[in-house]
Amino acid sequence: MWQLPKTIKDPDVLLALEPEELAATMLFLIKRAYRDEKFHPGTMQRELWDKPSPARPKYDRAHEPQITLAVAEAWAWLEAQGLIVPAPGSNGQNGWRVLSRRARQFESEAEFESYAVARRLPKELLHPKISGPVWMSFMRGEFDTAVFQAMKAVEVEVRDAARFSASDMGVALVRKAFNPETGPLTDKDAEMAERQALANLFAGAIGSYKNPHSHRNVPLDDPAEAAEIVMLANHLLRIIDARRSSKVAARDDSLQAQ
Repeated sequence: MWQLPKTIKDPDVLLALEPEELAATMLFLIKRAYRDEKFHPGTMQRELWDKPSPARPKYDRAHEPQITLAVAEAWAWLEAQGLIVPAPGSNGQNGWRVLSRRARQFESEAEFESYAVARRLPKELLHPKISGPVWMSFMRGEFDTAVFQAMKAVEVEVRDAARFSASDMGVALVRKAFNPETGPLTDKDAEMAERQALANLFAGAIGSYKNPHSHRNVPLDDPAEAAEIVMLANHLLRIIDARRSSKVAARDDSLQAQ
């Protein structure tokens, strides 16, 4: 890792980086130096401080504790993401590492940045209706598809929970389902303004993020934006679940009263 001081010359800049940001730089230094060969993190750590020379500049020793910790955090992040894995056989048991198949596929730091952002959409946090296909589309970098699938799931779940027909679609569907006065999914115990706001929330989400992708090609190449939209769909699905449960409870109470 002797190349790190040549790549990030200012130690204050290095220390200001998040672990995944420093990890990106380290990963591409490793790819250039080793590619298909094994390497040892301990040896690479020592290279940061051993035998300074004009060809191999070093950081000031005053920064050694902080830089050593920052680099260790970046190593841990790379291993946690499965980008650095133990070398096969006994070498791996002795601390030797190799780049994973995924790590070898990255051609640029821009690709790595998209991957790092994509990892911010944890599959375990997603609603069961979108945790499979939507997450897979997202991880493949098909962000427009992931957004469409997520909002389509919201539309389908609203239709199912409200018991509407297949002819009910889009903004009109969610407006009807959450109509403050007559909507089967509206919360009659909530204030009128809150009921209207919830109807507007669903209509705005479907109108902005589902319908445009249904009617034309809408480019979406920002993983952070796509993740935000998917998480909005995720929240809407949770609301639908809550309204469906409330409907079932109210129906049961009515039957018991009879």
